[in-house]
Amino acid sequence: MISPVVVGAAPLSPEDVVAVARHGACVELDAAAMARVAASRALIEGLADDPEPHYGVSTGFGALATTFIAPERRRQLQLSLIRSHAAGTGAEVETEVARALQLLRLQTLASGRTGVRPVVVETYAAMLNAGITPVVREYGSLGCSGDLAPLSHVALAALGEGSVRVGGELVPAGAALAAASIAALELQEKEGLALINGTDGMLGMLLLALHDLRVLLDTADVSAAMSIESQLGTDAVFAADLMALRPQHGQAVSAANLRALLADSAIMASHRDPAVCTRVQDAYSLRCTPQVHGAARDTADHAALVASRELASTVDNPVVTLDGRVESNGNFHGAPVAYVLDFLAIAVADVASISERRTDRALDPARSHGLPPFLAHEVGVDSGLMIAQYAAAGIVSELKRLAVPASVDSIPSSAMQEDHVSMGWAAARKLRRGIDGLARVLAIEIVTAARALDLRAPLAPAPATAAVRERLRAVVAGPGPDRFLSPDLEAATDLVISGEIIRAASLEGRFS
Repeated sequence: MISPVVVGAAPLSPEDVVAVARHGACVELDAAAMARVAASRALIEGLADDPEPHYGVSTGFGALATTFIAPERRRQLQLSLIRSHAAGTGAEVETEVARALQLLRLQTLASGRTGVRPVVVETYAAMLNAGITPVVREYGSLGCSGDLAPLSHVALAALGEGSVRVGGELVPAGAALAAASIAALELQEKEGLALINGTDGMLGMLLLALHDLRVLLDTADVSAAMSIESQLGTDAVFAADLMALRPQHGQAVSAANLRALLADSAIMASHRDPAVCTRVQDAYSLRCTPQVHGAARDTADHAALVASRELASTVDNPVVTLDGRVESNGNFHGAPVAYVLDFLAIAVADVASISERRTDRALDPARSHGLPPFLAHEVGVDSGLMIAQYAAAGIVSELKRLAVPASVDSIPSSAMQEDHVSMGWAAARKLRRGIDGLARVLAIEIVTAARALDLRAPLAPAPATAAVRERLRAVVAGPGPDRFLSPDLEAATDLVISGEIIRAASLEGRFS
């Protein structure tokens, strides 16, 4: 049973977002937060009666911000805003992304800085707890003013319009709300804007990506250790004093992991004597593993810092300030989040690239130091893991394309009122694809390195890498004649994504 996540008492943590978005945790609303919501709503209602125009309360939106809207037309204004902005197209985004959208917008609504009525906050919480997930489309957001189209699809569902998923089944939003005894919202002044002005989509995807990337970077250290060991590389270059000469934090962490993973390896011990091993230096893909993996770790740390600041933010326009003013602002611009999404895509591509190079070395008899070509059972008859490397190379090529920044592009919109946009949603979508690709490249390296370790018998690998190999062998058979390879790669990928690989490495108490 997953504990409920309290919304409104303090900023949500990354773990809170993953729990609700991915694992279906319920939410609870903080009572003090709801009191703040009611107080800020009273301010908005006062402005609604003011004959002076106030943006989003008594005016149109975007390029129509100078158009005054009469009181009797304002509810229609809010409804029209949501309907017109729910203009997404393409495939549905993943359920966890839509739930992250719902949760992060709920957090902003519960801040008391948006001016919505308490019932709006309560409706969003009730939808999450009932498992009502709005259908959100792949395309439509420019990342400024926030993720307008995706958030409008969420808002539309709260109005009882559009489609939602309940238990995976596609149903009309109105029917889903009725079945859960949730009254469809009827929006009043300012509320439509408050539901759609935010960076919630790109932030939600950043938080999910960071959660997954932490697992993958640990896994990359495991797969690298298996490759270094099976290719008769040295661990001397990972010594703590050498790492201290360049005090990059992530590099030190990865090097420490490699030292622990390779400890007590009979394979490593077999070639420590200079009379046995005449190689002066390993190739970069082996020797520079901590430098590359460490840089990716540091990049993830920077992205996590930006994400933590965004989680502590109230993003709306206009916003109700702490002293009761209602002010226009530009905090909805997604640049801070978009930049780090693009930065992570670069790191993901490079970690996958060095992994693929280690895999390729294991398959090449000119560089593998005694292993058979492509680790084949019967060379010439069998192709071994030749095409697994092709798959890794194809993915790495795709990841390099996905590493091209989205945030450097900007296409003006809304009659040049929104003349510079972040493209943060697009940056997040391509990062999600990149994370999946990295997991598959690492799985291919693990399958390759495990077979290479088998072929080093009777020499024994380190206890930690041996534990990983044995966990893999529960779903992927060892060396032998060629067989249907795709199921092996899919099974290995499942172990990577689930964290089973790093848990197996921890069984011997040598890796954390």
